[in-house]
Amino acid sequence: MSKHRNSGLLLIGLAYLGFVSLGLPDGLNGVAWPSIRATFGLPIDGLGALLLMFTAGYLVSSFASGRVLSTMGIGTLLSLSCLATGLSLIGYSLAPVWSLIVALAVIAGLGAGAIDAGLNTFAATQFSPRMVNWLHACYGVGAAGGPAIMTSVLAANHPWQQGYAVVGVWQLALAGCFILTRRKWPSISEDEPKSTSARASNIATLKLPAVWLSIATFFFYTGLEASSSVWTFSLFTESRGASMVTAGLWVSVFWCALSVGRVLSGLVANVISWQRLISTCIVGIALGAALIWINITMSLSFVGLGLMGLACAPVFPTLIAATPSQLGPGHTANGVGFQIAAAVLGQSLIPAGIGVMARRFGLEIIGPMFLLNTGVLVGLYVSLLIVGSKNARRLEYGVTVEAN
Repeated sequence: MSKHRNSGLLLIGLAYLGFVSLGLPDGLNGVAWPSIRATFGLPIDGLGALLLMFTAGYLVSSFASGRVLSTMGIGTLLSLSCLATGLSLIGYSLAPVWSLIVALAVIAGLGAGAIDAGLNTFAATQFSPRMVNWLHACYGVGAAGGPAIMTSVLAANHPWQQGYAVVGVWQLALAGCFILTRRKWPSISEDEPKSTSARASNIATLKLPAVWLSIATFFFYTGLEASSSVWTFSLFTESRGASMVTAGLWVSVFWCALSVGRVLSGLVANVISWQRLISTCIVGIALGAALIWINITMSLSFVGLGLMGLACAPVFPTLIAATPSQLGPGHTANGVGFQIAAAVLGQSLIPAGIGVMARRFGLEIIGPMFLLNTGVLVGLYVSLLIVGSKNARRLEYGVTVEAN
């Protein structure tokens, strides 16, 4: 019994470390980008190519994860995924040309997408809702550590490549841990709960208006979250004259606030309704974006970034948790898959789009773009509440779904 319990605790610890590792590379890019641009002589919107190729790899591995898990299991998948991510990051640090880094981003995306899918599948079958919230909080811990690592490297007058090398070595070490424990991870086929209702086809799910509103909501929310990390360092240092160390610190604060917010939201999720929680958070996001745009003082802009991180925290996991009540059991699996895909696209396409705008109009366009994105998010969320509540009432009266 003690041996089984210790094995379970080991897997829980590795799962949490896996989500930390998922966030580390995402936190590196925003701080490193000005230095990467200088090294390779790139335009300000050149980051878009890296983000798009990363997304392509991420989408491929996410969509294929179910089939892959059925053949090789979680432990092996996590081992190979961490290995791919670690090697790609070390490749970043050694690449002599920008085009090679862009190519390696595909491998990084393949690894990150498989880690995300594998760990979320494990969590769905093994963890309580509270532990799942805390698992996602670990992503914020990693994303906060990324800027701190890169800032420390640059502040010590070391090249940006060393920051990627450090995180790459961490990923390889974690891959070693997954390899050593690969036989301890449970089989998905044994732990997957049996469905109690007919599962709708993808086409049937896509016929629901609430699904399309949900897809758009995830796209714009995740794009705003990613943009806040990617572009504020450049805004604060290149446009507003903040020191590299100070700006890097506040990018880390954004992710720390997001992690703390997710821990707290897990504690209050049963106290207030999910609708009220997200509504309050969106107001906080709008206020933070306004403080960054108006820039009354540099300190208030920094506070605005921290407020955005805290307010963003519960949105993603809470919307995921609300999906069954909005769509119904038969559409939930399809709906969540569409939401994750939309989120991955949003976290690449929207920062890339803001980069194009910054190149044309200057870095100060970033604040207004944050606020505009938040306005779109408000409209989509209100529409989702209206349409989703109608769908929920139909479900309450026993309307069934179209099954495969």
